[in-house]
Amino acid sequence: MTTRGAAFFDLDRTLLAGASGEVFSRVMHRAGLSSGPFPGEKLLFGLFNTIGETLPSMALARQAVNLAKGRSQRVVHEAAESAVPELLALVQPFAEQAFRSHRDAGRPIVLATTTPYDMVKPFADALGLDDVVATRYSTDGDGNYDGTLDGPFVWSAGKLDGIRAWADAHDVALDESWAYSDSYYDAPMLDAVGNPVVVNPDPRMVLMAAARRWPTLSLDVSPGVVKIPVVGLEVQELAMRFAKPAAYPYARFEFAHVDRIPATGPAILVANHRSYFDVAAMSLVIAKSGRPARFLGKKEVFDAPIVGQIAAAMGGIRVDRATGSDEPLEAAAEALAGGEMVAMMPEGTIPRGPAFFEPKLRGRWGAARLAQMTGAPVVPVGMWGTEKVWPRSKRLPNMLALTNPPTVSISVGPEVTLKHKSLDADTKRIMKAISAQLPDEARTKRTPTREQLVATFPPGYKGDPEQEYVRRPGED
Repeated sequence: MTTRGAAFFDLDRTLLAGASGEVFSRVMHRAGLSSGPFPGEKLLFGLFNTIGETLPSMALARQAVNLAKGRSQRVVHEAAESAVPELLALVQPFAEQAFRSHRDAGRPIVLATTTPYDMVKPFADALGLDDVVATRYSTDGDGNYDGTLDGPFVWSAGKLDGIRAWADAHDVALDESWAYSDSYYDAPMLDAVGNPVVVNPDPRMVLMAAARRWPTLSLDVSPGVVKIPVVGLEVQELAMRFAKPAAYPYARFEFAHVDRIPATGPAILVANHRSYFDVAAMSLVIAKSGRPARFLGKKEVFDAPIVGQIAAAMGGIRVDRATGSDEPLEAAAEALAGGEMVAMMPEGTIPRGPAFFEPKLRGRWGAARLAQMTGAPVVPVGMWGTEKVWPRSKRLPNMLALTNPPTVSISVGPEVTLKHKSLDADTKRIMKAISAQLPDEARTKRTPTREQLVATFPPGYKGDPEQEYVRRPGED
């Protein structure tokens, strides 16, 4: 009895961010295999990239076999090889993670696409896929296409026929297999496998996936990040549009050097921690940068009703320090490998008591280790005044300070130069770089009053603040 499964991936709008047809059109024209773009081609591809496959677009694809008649299979294959670099650039950043999970489980990975086999096979080989199920064109004795199909037109029910034939030939059980697609027209394939996964669904697939309870993911963002169907916006991207200083009339904000945050590519934002309001302040900085970030946060945030679900939907990474698990850092490393930005506060928690007033910031080594693992740049962010908006001793921020709101200053520093040899030494470099972005008063030694000490403790604190002078920092 066959128990081995495989993983079948659709190509356009699933594995690739958009239509491969645009790339193939260009390379075929350069190879002299076409006379150039046909009327309305740009509009058609734009429509496809927005809403997915349509019956008219598939009707054109079906007729392509007639247009290929008399063309050399060898020349088409050579042109397809020249398309590989452009296609690889379109591969979704988190596709490799999906591939890895199947490879680790021993499942072959198969590209299942309507695109002609001779055009897509070089790309599949370059990507390291195990095989291709695609529309095949017949050739005559001279190696030229003869205008007929060799097998099914691999689309909708024809794609299902194709993967069934492949599975039978390779001793693979479809009920043990996985299939990934964006398209409503791939429902037959998704319905036939034991593990259907909807990726970047088109409008009709959104409804079908909900009705059939098929899981949905996006290969262009970290696992777990929720995107709004059809429009393709992350929940965080939508929230960023409303993340404005005006949303917090009880605080005044000063920003400096936000342009130091890299516009693209992996980056680790590290900030000091002074208040429950720090997350809101960091959100404003991130919104100003114009790109979302994955926050590492304590498990208590994710365990909280509603807030925890929102944090997870935005791609937050849960940290349970009690377990000592490497999973949070591994998740953050995966996000960085996909070109995303990660934000964290190396202090781990808000310092309390005398430690809150220490000029020298002390951090845990997580940021340094993450930088060592990934090579991603570390960008320091210094925040000051957030504790005046929301002292740790209060359950809510002071939202009545409308006439004279406290000032919150946020400054982004240049990338930290790390050695990647000693985590302790790199952590000190990171904390020093954060401190350099704080005002002079932050680096001045002072003895706080009892009232100031009390303000640094969580609500309900029953201890003696004076005893905190002999307490070992970091025990909270």
